[in-house]
Amino acid sequence: MLCLLSAALAAPQLACALDDPDAPDRVAAFVARARDHEQAVINAEHDAEGLAAAAAYAKFLDRELNTAYQQLLARVPADARRELIRSQRRWLEFRDAEVQFIDANWTPAQFGSSSALSRSGYRNSLVKQRVLTLLDYMRNYGDGKP
Repeated sequence: MLCLLSAALAAPQLACALDDPDAPDRVAAFVARARDHEQAVINAEHDAEGLAAAAAYAKFLDRELNTAYQQLLARVPADARRELIRSQRRWLEFRDAEVQFIDANWTPAQFGSSSALSRSGYRNSLVKQRVLTLLDYMRNYGDGKP
């Protein structure tokens, strides 16, 4: 289970956009900030410690998601702002549907005591991927705003 979680957390983010070469590397900064949380989950010596670390990581990711979204929203042109808002709302619906699937599938009856760690890992990977996506989008808008 930890190997799967480690691989998911370390997966590289690929972007195909024309980046602003003068923009700060927000993706690298985020990955660096996330590393301590990910290591805490990976290095947990028992389930309770792992679940506490995963919960702290989830809170961190939620803050990062909100920050990245607000920063991108402030940067996109007015005509794109509506589409970004719609996209984020739909992504939240997708996330909620995925979480329902995750919670219904990775149960103690099917996966034993590691099921709670699996659920946390899958939920966190969803949010991490969205943060990375939003930060990738921001690469196109330079550093004109926060």
